Amino acid sequence: MSDASEILFQESEELYEQHSIIIDKGQEPLRIDKFLMARIEGATRNKIQQSIENEHVLVNDKPVKNNYKVKGGDKVVVYDTESQESSEIIPQDIPLNIVYEDEDLFILNKAVGMVAHPGSGNPDQTLLNAALFHMQKQQPDLNDKTLPRYGLVHRIDKNTSGLMVMAKTSKSMTDLAKQFFNHTVHRRYVALVWGNFEEDEGTIVAHVGRHQRFRKLFTAYPDGDYGKDAITHYKVLERFNYVTLVECRLETGRTHQIRVHMQYIGHPLFNDDFYGGDRIVKGTVYTKYKQFVDNCFKICNRQALHAKELGFIHPTSQEQIIFDSELPNDMQELIEKWRKYSQFKNEE
Repeated sequence: MSDASEILFQESEELYEQHSIIIDKGQEPLRIDKFLMARIEGATRNKIQQSIENEHVLVNDKPVKNNYKVKGGDKVVVYDTESQESSEIIPQDIPLNIVYEDEDLFILNKAVGMVAHPGSGNPDQTLLNAALFHMQKQQPDLNDKTLPRYGLVHRIDKNTSGLMVMAKTSKSMTDLAKQFFNHTVHRRYVALVWGNFEEDEGTIVAHVGRHQRFRKLFTAYPDGDYGKDAITHYKVLERFNYVTLVECRLETGRTHQIRVHMQYIGHPLFNDDFYGGDRIVKGTVYTKYKQFVDNCFKICNRQALHAKELGFIHPTSQEQIIFDSELPNDMQELIEKWRKYSQFKNEE
């Protein structure tokens, strides 16, 4: 597997604690990568350093650099994206909305609620289970040992809908992974966010990394001390007084990037329960307004985010291809409800 695809696969949404070490008081200062190589069976220095760079290694509950020297009393916790209890991936006949397919890849429109891969709380019924079933019909010798290595090129959050590409060959996986790694893939999302924007368009630049206390959350680091560089370009599509419909184009593809960046600039995604969008952020104090918003939450009971466009260079033809998808029904109904409300407010 190429370095590009290795890096992509380390951006999983879930982390699992694999090792927890309290260092003996008599420990001489030693670089953490060397220390972990000696303590973890089968670990290589390259893998350990990548884990440290991806903030999967914490010392006293904080990320560190590769040159950090451990000392007596330090608590070292090592996380991984694979659960030690995870079982093999079983092919399952789960419907997939495939919008394009050829010998190299297929494009699907992921439904809300579908998890990308098995993990804690989701041992099966995932996209990989469905993809393995689908691909085995064409490649009978394909199994759970080969699909994860070259099937899932990128991920979309469980409660985000929209377009994804899956590779069907190792060559396609490597080619597509490099395009994602080099930030040349076209990805356009549509989101409903809280608040109104002063400008019609803009760019958000702030590193994105795991929250230093709450490891299931990500946060923005504008000074770049932690996390990875992240750039999101946004453009206002329609304004509804207290919420705004925007398009977001990703220049980088960090986990939860749009959700974190929008929260960072004060515009959390509507009904995003991770990043503060599942409460009234903007609006009036009237009871009728609160009831209106509650009804909107019920219509779209997840973050209002959809991966609408996906484009890249085809691994075999080397031609640019781009795919577009309609907004799902819950977001369409939500937007129409806010549109009518906004028109009513503006006529008062």
